[in-house]
Amino acid sequence: MTGLSTVAEGFSCWIDTVAGVAATWRGRLGSRRVVVLTEVEKGEFTLSDGHQDSGAPEERIKLAPGGMVGPAADDLASISFGSHVELVLRPARFVSQPLDLPSRANEFLDGVVRAQIDRLTPWNASEAAFGWSDPVETVAGRIEVTVVAAPLASVAACAQAIIGLGAQSVSVFTDMAGPGAHNVRIKVFEQEACGEIGKIRRALLYSFFGAAIAAAGAMASAGAINAHLDAQAEELSRKIAAAHVAPGSVPGSIAAAQHYKHDAPSSILILEKLSRILPDHTYVTEFQVDGNKIKLVGVTRDAPSLIALLEQSGFARASFFAPTTRSPAAPGEHFNIEALVQLSTVPRS
Repeated sequence: MTGLSTVAEGFSCWIDTVAGVAATWRGRLGSRRVVVLTEVEKGEFTLSDGHQDSGAPEERIKLAPGGMVGPAADDLASISFGSHVELVLRPARFVSQPLDLPSRANEFLDGVVRAQIDRLTPWNASEAAFGWSDPVETVAGRIEVTVVAAPLASVAACAQAIIGLGAQSVSVFTDMAGPGAHNVRIKVFEQEACGEIGKIRRALLYSFFGAAIAAAGAMASAGAINAHLDAQAEELSRKIAAAHVAPGSVPGSIAAAQHYKHDAPSSILILEKLSRILPDHTYVTEFQVDGNKIKLVGVTRDAPSLIALLEQSGFARASFFAPTTRSPAAPGEHFNIEALVQLSTVPRS
């Protein structure tokens, strides 16, 4: 059970991470309204929505334990609902420290800064909301970044107060003095509304379980199809094996066919035998073989003599099956004779 619990916990953390990343990218790629809250005094903020003021720029919103208060708080609630809020906190809230690094560290700044937080600030990485400026090259092969950090609890409380007003997401920044007269804005924290992450998490879970059910169904169908094909293959193998048994034991129609092949008289051999025994004045115009019976139709000088000739040559029960006739225009008699073939008299090749 411990192993199963570990797997379930790991899967849940993975889903949460993916949902958070998806929500973040959805916010970045979407076209949500951006509202800017700038801290001018400790706990006091001015409001603007993008490029224009909210209508009362001189009025300030105060951050109290219960949320935002002040004349412009209602404006913030109506403007920030479903929007992305950029919360700019005063530099006095943060500890800042320069960090001198090799130039190659620019590729791994996130890990390097995270590992140095407990040395540069009074908090460790899990207790601090922190960020850093863009690296500036100082000397050949060296860069410098300014790391800012504040207690995570206080920064998260400010962001949660904005989320409570209906904001879809909040990014927390601070302004630090940069080169020349320009300030550098550094992001230290970001939070998505739990509802949005929850929706994405549920969608991911439904998609995962749907895919798992579909895969299980496909595997079950494949197993049933394989079993059916195996049964057909086995049946076909039995039929092939039955068809290849010894010739002496072939049953039914196969045995009958082989018996007929070996025992039935050959038409060519019968015709050859008749050509040897029939006289030269006899002409056969029609010849039929039906089992062991033959029928001869033709013209001869003496039809009755053919009956005796066939009986003496191994054919049995020779007789006329139709009257013998004469034609005034042609010499000879038209005969119709049938007889039985005695198999012993017709050798097989």
